[in-house]
Amino acid sequence: MRPPYPPSPERSAELRRRFAEEARSERPDLSMLSLLVGAEADGGLDEAGMDAAQMELDRLAGQLPFRPGGPMAWATALHHLLGVRDGFRGSPADYQRLESSLLHEVLRRRRGLPILLSVVWMEVARRAGAPVYGVALPGHFVVGFGPQEQQVLVDPFDGGRVLNGGDAELLVAGATGAPLDPSMLTPADPLEVVLRILNNIRAWAAARPERSDVGLWAVELSLLLPSHPARLRYERAQLLVQRGEFLSGAAELDAYADVVAAVDEPAAQRVRRQAQSARAMLN
Repeated sequence: MRPPYPPSPERSAELRRRFAEEARSERPDLSMLSLLVGAEADGGLDEAGMDAAQMELDRLAGQLPFRPGGPMAWATALHHLLGVRDGFRGSPADYQRLESSLLHEVLRRRRGLPILLSVVWMEVARRAGAPVYGVALPGHFVVGFGPQEQQVLVDPFDGGRVLNGGDAELLVAGATGAPLDPSMLTPADPLEVVLRILNNIRAWAAARPERSDVGLWAVELSLLLPSHPARLRYERAQLLVQRGEFLSGAAELDAYADVVAAVDEPAAQRVRRQAQSARAMLN
């Protein structure tokens, strides 16, 4: 198995307990949830390493001017600090690396996927008092500053470049072929951000069958979120079967079939047949 190596079962259980607790708190902490994801991926990330990552975000926030002004001033200040001075940005190669989805590695490498770079922008800006939030455009996560009538969008993947209306439209059209809808510009809450991070990790693992271990923990963390797609239970069952855990996978398939039966009995029957096939693999 290639690095990063997973934590011990005992450490993983503790991380998951904390992840579920934070996700259900009144105000989930995006940086802490992201670091707990990182610790589940990388057994080398201990408590000291998680503290160091939080301290780095604090340090970066301390480099910003004191309340520089309106949304454009904040966007410009973050661009000069993170994009220009410290070189945070992304490249196509970053999509091939698991580390690009792990906050502690993005802070170390200054490279990552759009959503993780956006987490850095948001967490640094939030600590400095900026009116900042994530914007989950289809296919490309960006950061917004200010209220909707004064909204300024920046693209951390491109070093924090300020986007005009046409730029945002091009990003959406490139990802979906559809026009930009104003509803796409609304702030994303922390749990939506974390689920999208985990979706990216699941997609990375799905393209690498030898890393089904990564896909499994990403699904299992997603299932700990208060709101998640029911189909994740089916994905978890498939991964268990893929990994040779036939009885556990079959039990999960049967449980998912029971849920589906209420709305689509033929689909439930297909899932139950998959469960039977999984059990047959034991013979």
